[in-house]
Amino acid sequence: MQTAPTPVRRRRPKRARAPEAVSPPQAYLSKAVARALDVLDCFSDRRPQLSLKEIARLVPMPESSLFRILVTLEARGYLEQNPDGSYQLSPKMLFGRLHDRAERLRQAARPYLQKLATRFDETASLAYLFVDKIQALDTVESLQTIRFTNTPGRVLPPHCSSLGKAITAFQPLDKMERILEVYGLFRRTEKSITDRRALLAEFEEIRRSGYACDREESVPGGICFGAPVRAGDAPVVASVSISVPVVRLTPEREAEMIEAVRQTGREIALALEAAGA
Repeated sequence: MQTAPTPVRRRRPKRARAPEAVSPPQAYLSKAVARALDVLDCFSDRRPQLSLKEIARLVPMPESSLFRILVTLEARGYLEQNPDGSYQLSPKMLFGRLHDRAERLRQAARPYLQKLATRFDETASLAYLFVDKIQALDTVESLQTIRFTNTPGRVLPPHCSSLGKAITAFQPLDKMERILEVYGLFRRTEKSITDRRALLAEFEEIRRSGYACDREESVPGGICFGAPVRAGDAPVVASVSISVPVVRLTPEREAEMIEAVRQTGREIALALEAAGA
Protein backbone atom coordinates (compact mmCIF):
# COMPACT_ATOMS: atom_id res chain seq x y z
CA MET A 1 0.00 0.00 0.00
CA GLN A 2 1.37 3.36 -1.04
CA THR A 3 1.29 6.22 1.36
CA ALA A 4 0.19 9.61 0.17
CA PRO A 5 3.03 12.06 -0.23
CA THR A 6 3.30 14.64 2.49
CA PRO A 7 1.91 17.89 1.12
CA VAL A 8 4.41 20.65 0.71
CA ARG A 9 3.56 23.68 2.76
CA ARG A 10 3.95 26.93 0.92
CA ARG A 11 4.31 30.22 2.65
CA ARG A 12 1.51 32.54 1.88
CA PRO A 13 2.56 36.06 0.93
CA LYS A 14 1.54 38.66 3.43
CA ARG A 15 -1.55 40.53 2.40
CA ALA A 16 -0.70 43.97 1.13
CA ARG A 17 -1.82 46.70 3.42
CA ALA A 18 -4.54 48.96 2.13
CA PRO A 19 -3.06 52.23 0.97
CA GLU A 20 -3.63 55.08 3.36
CA ALA A 21 -5.56 58.12 2.24
CA VAL A 22 -2.54 60.32 1.77
CA SER A 23 -1.26 62.32 -1.14
CA PRO A 24 0.82 60.16 -3.54
CA PRO A 25 4.56 60.80 -3.68
CA GLN A 26 5.55 63.32 -6.30
CA ALA A 27 7.53 60.65 -8.13
CA TYR A 28 4.27 58.89 -9.11
CA LEU A 29 2.55 61.95 -10.57
CA SER A 30 2.23 62.34 -14.32
CA LYS A 31 3.51 65.75 -15.32
CA ALA A 32 1.66 65.64 -18.64
CA VAL A 33 -1.67 64.91 -16.97
CA ALA A 34 -1.01 67.53 -14.28
CA ARG A 35 -0.34 70.19 -16.94
CA ALA A 36 -3.57 69.34 -18.75
CA LEU A 37 -5.51 69.62 -15.48
CA ASP A 38 -3.79 72.93 -14.72
CA VAL A 39 -5.11 74.21 -18.05
CA LEU A 40 -8.68 73.11 -17.26
CA ASP A 41 -8.44 74.70 -13.81
CA CYS A 42 -7.75 78.09 -15.43
CA PHE A 43 -11.40 78.38 -16.50
CA SER A 44 -13.92 79.70 -13.99
CA ASP A 45 -17.11 81.73 -13.75
CA ARG A 46 -14.99 84.88 -13.84
CA ARG A 47 -12.84 83.55 -16.71
CA PRO A 48 -15.18 81.47 -18.93
CA GLN A 49 -13.19 82.18 -22.10
CA LEU A 50 -9.40 82.39 -22.39
CA SER A 51 -6.95 82.84 -25.24
CA LEU A 52 -3.69 80.94 -25.63
CA LYS A 53 -1.69 83.89 -24.31
CA GLU A 54 -4.02 84.36 -21.32
CA ILE A 55 -3.68 80.68 -20.39
CA ALA A 56 0.10 80.93 -20.82
CA ARG A 57 0.16 83.68 -18.18
CA LEU A 58 -1.73 81.44 -15.76
CA VAL A 59 0.13 78.19 -16.53
CA PRO A 60 3.87 78.78 -16.88
CA MET A 61 4.99 76.64 -19.82
CA PRO A 62 6.15 77.23 -23.39
CA GLU A 63 3.32 78.25 -25.69
CA SER A 64 4.22 75.46 -28.12
CA SER A 65 3.68 72.84 -25.39
CA LEU A 66 0.54 74.59 -24.21
CA PHE A 67 -0.84 74.66 -27.75
CA ARG A 68 -0.45 70.88 -28.05
CA ILE A 69 -2.32 70.41 -24.76
CA LEU A 70 -5.14 72.70 -25.93
CA VAL A 71 -5.45 70.90 -29.26
CA THR A 72 -5.56 67.53 -27.45
CA LEU A 73 -8.18 68.68 -24.94
CA GLU A 74 -10.29 70.07 -27.77
CA ALA A 75 -9.96 66.85 -29.79
CA ARG A 76 -11.07 64.79 -26.77
CA GLY A 77 -14.09 67.01 -26.12
CA TYR A 78 -12.95 68.78 -22.94
CA LEU A 79 -12.51 72.21 -24.55
CA GLU A 80 -14.19 74.11 -27.36
CA GLN A 81 -12.58 76.79 -29.51
CA ASN A 82 -14.55 79.94 -30.27
CA PRO A 83 -14.51 81.79 -33.63
CA ASP A 84 -12.15 84.40 -32.16
CA GLY A 85 -9.60 81.70 -31.28
CA SER A 86 -10.27 81.68 -27.53
CA TYR A 87 -11.15 78.50 -25.64
CA GLN A 88 -13.92 77.55 -23.24
CA LEU A 89 -14.94 74.42 -21.34
CA SER A 90 -17.12 72.01 -23.30
CA PRO A 91 -20.66 71.11 -22.13
CA LYS A 92 -19.24 67.78 -20.92
CA MET A 93 -16.96 69.64 -18.51
CA LEU A 94 -19.41 72.40 -17.67
CA PHE A 95 -22.22 70.15 -16.51
CA GLY A 96 -19.95 68.30 -14.10
CA ARG A 97 -18.61 71.53 -12.66
CA LEU A 98 -22.04 73.13 -12.52
CA HIS A 99 -23.49 70.29 -10.48
CA ASP A 100 -20.49 70.40 -8.10
CA ARG A 101 -20.90 74.16 -7.64
CA ALA A 102 -24.65 73.83 -7.23
CA GLU A 103 -24.20 71.25 -4.49
CA ARG A 104 -21.69 73.44 -2.65
CA LEU A 105 -24.15 76.32 -2.90
CA ARG A 106 -27.00 74.16 -1.61
CA GLN A 107 -24.99 73.10 1.44
CA ALA A 108 -23.84 76.66 2.18
CA ALA A 109 -27.34 78.10 1.74
CA ARG A 110 -29.29 75.49 3.69
CA PRO A 111 -29.01 77.15 7.16
CA TYR A 112 -30.11 80.52 5.75
CA LEU A 113 -32.98 78.90 3.87
CA GLN A 114 -34.16 77.25 7.09
CA LYS A 115 -33.83 80.53 8.98
CA LEU A 116 -35.95 82.35 6.38
CA ALA A 117 -38.64 79.66 6.34
CA THR A 118 -38.78 79.48 10.15
CA ARG A 119 -39.05 83.24 10.58
CA PHE A 120 -42.30 83.48 8.57
CA ASP A 121 -43.45 79.84 8.66
CA GLU A 122 -43.64 79.99 4.88
CA THR A 123 -41.84 78.02 2.18
CA ALA A 124 -38.33 79.18 1.29
CA SER A 125 -36.65 78.00 -1.92
CA LEU A 126 -33.30 78.12 -3.69
CA ALA A 127 -32.74 78.06 -7.48
CA TYR A 128 -29.71 77.65 -9.73
CA LEU A 129 -28.95 78.44 -13.36
CA PHE A 130 -27.80 75.32 -15.23
CA VAL A 131 -26.45 76.77 -18.52
CA ASP A 132 -29.76 78.18 -19.85
CA LYS A 133 -32.34 76.56 -17.59
CA ILE A 134 -33.26 77.67 -14.08
CA GLN A 135 -34.02 74.80 -11.73
CA ALA A 136 -35.20 74.53 -8.13
CA LEU A 137 -32.21 73.40 -6.07
CA ASP A 138 -33.59 73.16 -2.53
CA THR A 139 -36.71 74.01 -0.54
CA VAL A 140 -37.74 74.23 3.11
CA GLU A 141 -41.48 73.85 3.36
CA SER A 142 -43.85 75.70 5.64
CA LEU A 143 -45.68 73.74 8.34
CA GLN A 144 -48.93 75.45 7.37
CA THR A 145 -51.75 73.30 5.97
CA ILE A 146 -52.03 75.55 2.91
CA ARG A 147 -48.55 76.15 1.54
CA PHE A 148 -46.49 76.32 -1.64
CA THR A 149 -43.43 74.27 -2.46
CA ASN A 150 -40.77 73.66 -5.10
CA THR A 151 -39.59 70.20 -6.07
CA PRO A 152 -35.78 70.10 -6.51
CA GLY A 153 -34.97 69.68 -10.19
CA ARG A 154 -38.12 71.43 -11.38
CA VAL A 155 -37.46 73.86 -14.24
CA LEU A 156 -38.68 77.33 -13.29
CA PRO A 157 -40.13 79.93 -15.68
CA PRO A 158 -37.77 82.90 -16.12
CA HIS A 159 -40.65 85.30 -16.84
CA CYS A 160 -43.28 84.51 -14.20
CA SER A 161 -41.52 83.10 -11.11
CA SER A 162 -39.62 85.26 -8.65
CA LEU A 163 -36.72 82.79 -8.57
CA GLY A 164 -36.49 82.80 -12.36
CA LYS A 165 -36.82 86.56 -12.66
CA ALA A 166 -34.21 87.21 -9.95
CA ILE A 167 -31.63 85.24 -11.96
CA THR A 168 -32.62 86.19 -15.52
CA ALA A 169 -32.72 89.94 -14.83
CA PHE A 170 -28.99 89.97 -14.00
CA GLN A 171 -27.77 88.13 -17.13
CA PRO A 172 -26.11 89.79 -20.14
CA LEU A 173 -28.70 90.58 -22.79
CA ASP A 174 -27.68 87.74 -25.14
CA LYS A 175 -27.92 85.15 -22.35
CA MET A 176 -31.16 86.65 -21.08
CA GLU A 177 -32.67 86.28 -24.56
CA ARG A 178 -31.46 82.68 -24.78
CA ILE A 179 -32.99 81.76 -21.40
CA LEU A 180 -36.32 83.29 -22.41
CA GLU A 181 -36.21 81.57 -25.80
CA VAL A 182 -35.48 78.15 -24.28
CA TYR A 183 -38.44 78.36 -21.89
CA GLY A 184 -40.85 80.45 -23.96
CA LEU A 185 -43.08 83.35 -22.90
CA PHE A 186 -46.28 81.39 -22.51
CA ARG A 187 -49.08 82.35 -20.16
CA ARG A 188 -49.31 80.23 -16.99
CA THR A 189 -52.04 82.33 -15.39
CA GLU A 190 -54.01 85.36 -16.52
CA LYS A 191 -51.47 87.54 -14.68
CA SER A 192 -48.35 86.14 -16.41
CA ILE A 193 -46.27 88.69 -18.32
CA THR A 194 -45.86 87.54 -21.92
CA ASP A 195 -44.97 90.86 -23.56
CA ARG A 196 -41.20 91.01 -24.07
CA ARG A 197 -40.97 94.79 -23.74
CA ALA A 198 -42.93 94.79 -20.47
CA LEU A 199 -40.79 91.94 -19.16
CA LEU A 200 -37.51 93.73 -19.98
CA ALA A 201 -38.84 96.82 -18.18
CA GLU A 202 -39.58 94.66 -15.13
CA PHE A 203 -36.07 93.17 -15.27
CA GLU A 204 -34.68 96.69 -15.18
CA GLU A 205 -36.73 97.41 -12.05
CA ILE A 206 -35.52 94.15 -10.46
CA ARG A 207 -31.89 95.19 -11.02
CA ARG A 208 -32.67 98.55 -9.42
CA SER A 209 -34.58 97.27 -6.40
CA GLY A 210 -32.68 94.01 -5.81
CA TYR A 211 -35.75 91.77 -5.63
CA ALA A 212 -38.37 90.15 -7.87
CA CYS A 213 -42.10 89.49 -7.39
CA ASP A 214 -44.44 86.80 -8.64
CA ARG A 215 -47.98 87.98 -7.90
CA GLU A 216 -50.08 84.99 -8.93
CA GLU A 217 -48.21 84.92 -12.26
CA SER A 218 -47.13 81.30 -11.89
CA VAL A 219 -49.76 79.78 -9.57
CA PRO A 220 -53.18 81.31 -8.77
CA GLY A 221 -53.39 82.37 -5.13
CA GLY A 222 -49.62 82.38 -4.61
CA ILE A 223 -47.29 85.32 -4.00
CA CYS A 224 -43.52 84.89 -4.12
CA PHE A 225 -40.65 87.29 -3.44
CA GLY A 226 -37.18 86.41 -4.74
CA ALA A 227 -33.70 87.91 -4.59
CA PRO A 228 -30.45 87.16 -6.40
CA VAL A 229 -27.42 85.63 -4.70
CA ARG A 230 -24.68 88.03 -5.80
CA ALA A 231 -21.25 86.82 -4.69
CA GLY A 232 -18.69 89.53 -5.41
CA ASP A 233 -18.28 90.23 -9.11
CA ALA A 234 -19.21 86.67 -10.14
CA PRO A 235 -22.18 86.23 -12.49
CA VAL A 236 -25.57 85.74 -10.82
CA VAL A 237 -26.40 82.03 -11.04
CA ALA A 238 -28.62 81.56 -7.97
CA SER A 239 -31.61 83.08 -6.23
CA VAL A 240 -33.61 82.62 -3.04
CA SER A 241 -37.33 83.14 -2.43
CA ILE A 242 -40.14 83.08 0.10
CA SER A 243 -43.64 81.97 -1.00
CA VAL A 244 -46.91 82.79 0.72
CA PRO A 245 -50.63 82.29 -0.07
CA VAL A 246 -52.28 85.61 -0.85
CA VAL A 247 -54.74 85.09 2.03
CA ARG A 248 -51.87 85.29 4.56
CA LEU A 249 -50.18 88.36 3.10
CA THR A 250 -50.56 91.84 4.59
CA PRO A 251 -48.77 95.03 3.48
CA GLU A 252 -46.68 94.96 6.68
CA ARG A 253 -45.75 91.32 6.19
CA GLU A 254 -44.91 91.92 2.51
CA ALA A 255 -42.40 94.64 3.41
CA GLU A 256 -40.78 92.36 6.00
CA MET A 257 -40.58 89.45 3.57
CA ILE A 258 -39.00 91.53 0.80
CA GLU A 259 -36.30 92.85 3.11
CA ALA A 260 -35.73 89.39 4.62
CA VAL A 261 -35.32 87.69 1.25
CA ARG A 262 -32.88 90.36 0.08
CA GLN A 263 -30.91 89.97 3.30
CA THR A 264 -30.90 86.17 2.91
CA GLY A 265 -29.48 86.53 -0.61
CA ARG A 266 -26.69 88.73 0.77
CA GLU A 267 -25.97 86.31 3.64
CA ILE A 268 -25.72 83.33 1.29
CA ALA A 269 -23.39 85.31 -0.99
CA LEU A 270 -21.11 86.18 1.95
CA ALA A 271 -21.09 82.52 3.06
CA LEU A 272 -20.04 81.47 -0.44
CA GLU A 273 -17.26 84.04 -0.57
CA ALA A 274 -16.00 82.95 2.86
CA ALA A 275 -15.98 79.30 1.73
CA GLY A 276 -14.30 80.17 -1.55
CA ALA A 277 -17.16 78.50 -3.46
